[in-house]
Amino acid sequence: MRAAPTILHLDMDAFFAAAEQASKPSLRGKPVVVGGLGPRGVVATASYEARRFGVHSAMPMGQARRLAPNAAYLVPRFSFYRAISGQVMELLGRLSPLVEPLSLDEAFVDLEAGGLAEDSAGARAVGERLRRDILAATGLTGSVGLAGSKMLAKIASEEAKPDGLLLIEPGTERELIGPRSVRIIPGVGPATGEHLRRAGITTVTDVVEAGEDELVRLLGRAHGAGLHRMALGRDDRPVVAERDTKSVSVEDTFDVDLHDRLRIRLEVERLAERCVARLRGSGHSGRTIVLKVRRYDFSTLTRSETLRGPTDDPVVVREAAGRLLDLVDTTGGVRLLGVGVSGLADFTQEDLFAQAEAQAAEADAEPVRDEGGEPRQSPGPAEPAAAVPQAAPPTATETAERRWAPGHDVRHAVHGAGWVQGSGLGRVTVRFEEPGSEPGRVRTFSVDDPDLTPSDPLPLVPGGATGAAA
Repeated sequence: MRAAPTILHLDMDAFFAAAEQASKPSLRGKPVVVGGLGPRGVVATASYEARRFGVHSAMPMGQARRLAPNAAYLVPRFSFYRAISGQVMELLGRLSPLVEPLSLDEAFVDLEAGGLAEDSAGARAVGERLRRDILAATGLTGSVGLAGSKMLAKIASEEAKPDGLLLIEPGTERELIGPRSVRIIPGVGPATGEHLRRAGITTVTDVVEAGEDELVRLLGRAHGAGLHRMALGRDDRPVVAERDTKSVSVEDTFDVDLHDRLRIRLEVERLAERCVARLRGSGHSGRTIVLKVRRYDFSTLTRSETLRGPTDDPVVVREAAGRLLDLVDTTGGVRLLGVGVSGLADFTQEDLFAQAEAQAAEADAEPVRDEGGEPRQSPGPAEPAAAVPQAAPPTATETAERRWAPGHDVRHAVHGAGWVQGSGLGRVTVRFEEPGSEPGRVRTFSVDDPDLTPSDPLPLVPGGATGAAA
């Protein structure tokens, strides 16, 4: 615990939703929900206007629609958000060499390491300047917490929301956090919170009064002792500048369970391509390919294969994911698929195709083993798979409509830049407006209109960053 509030925590305000409102003038001041729009989708972020209806992140999208039926529901544009996040992280990097990103919209900064603040007045001045710089660079607001520890700085930024700054003076921590819910302490999730509630412990003061011995009895040695220290405000965790990327992965949840084995394989191949694109974007390659399958009964299976060397080649990753799929029984249906790469490196295996061929030869020579290490029998050519009814291929109209996701950017040869409000029945509805403009007009086109094309997002601030539509 530091004697001066020189640890800063920044949390951008309703980041995804705020970015959408800033880029779409007609949505400013209105409820906006960003997330998966299918029956199994969940809310990624809700604007403050939507939160007034009870919508919050991680809520099932169906429930959000019931609470706020008139909100704008948009799919995420992650590359757009990453571009804005890059601008914000660059500003944080100017403050200190010790910046610890937690997500696209959240980070800790050690101001002491940057030599910019030695006391409360200096820390407050840095925090206020940072908020102004972020607004000028991105057009978005962020909330800042300043304290002598990471836990308290994060609590302070939450209290400052939206668009505020709160500094916790050292020595006043117990008074501030004592009446608050035990859930504000890091590591106390819903299950632990409920366990403590049943024991009569609901506030931070209750945790302190219960004492370390009682908490150890309830939660175990490590968790109980750590919780007691946090409740006393004792948090000596440093700001860590480098967080090694452990893996890169992508996954999709399907609106309807997939039964067609060919369709499942095509989805795995598509996910492998997306995973490699993300892998290359981060400047990495990897040795271990991972396949994740969640079946109709919510059981989740994970299979992995380790290559001879790191790769970022889509052919190698796609073929490895296909081999892993052969080890999984998808009878009954699949609701989620994921492909990932771990064992990351910053170099790539030289002879990728030779590597793939060598592994295929090894697969022929050695029995495949399951998670318990037992040999697994592979079906031979004399044992064809049972016939499965084939799904009808999508029509040209269905294929075209998938290009027009709600919220994504488009450009029309005559009307200029706009964004998709919705599509269906062979039509796509577009609102033509840009960041900084007045709310624009709505027009409807055929989904195969040659004058209408997907487009990259426009920067929120002239001269600012942009990104390809996700």
